[in-house]
Amino acid sequence: MDAFIPCTGVLGFFVVLFGFIALMRFMSYKETLALAEKGLVHPEKAHKNGGKLALGWGIVITAAGLALCVGLYPLGWLIGAGRVGSETLSFPLGFGPWMLIGIVPTFIGLALILIYVLTREGKPKQPPQSPSPEE
Repeated sequence: MDAFIPCTGVLGFFVVLFGFIALMRFMSYKETLALAEKGLVHPEKAHKNGGKLALGWGIVITAAGLALCVGLYPLGWLIGAGRVGSETLSFPLGFGPWMLIGIVPTFIGLALILIYVLTREGKPKQPPQSPSPEE
């Protein structure tokens, strides 16, 4: 019974969050319908930034994941020095399951950077201009 209030608070938070997201989607849908009734087209918002948003988020998430990895790495040596019953704990090179907290965001960020690199459009190459034979 002690956990009822925190659980209700967490569930209430997610209900409000997803309710807000649903309301925003519904308002966007109604806006699109109103524009269509007047014969107008909703302007495209995608691909304005050329994929730089994925690159920016990829860098931020990768940096956060690396910071978590560096911060959590010493736990392997601290926990490895302890004992459980009569056995001594040891983790290879200090890596333990807690490192997933940093490794997962690191690889998600690297995936976003890779998406940017693989899907960006290169600048169109213009052929070199040769001197015109007008002389």
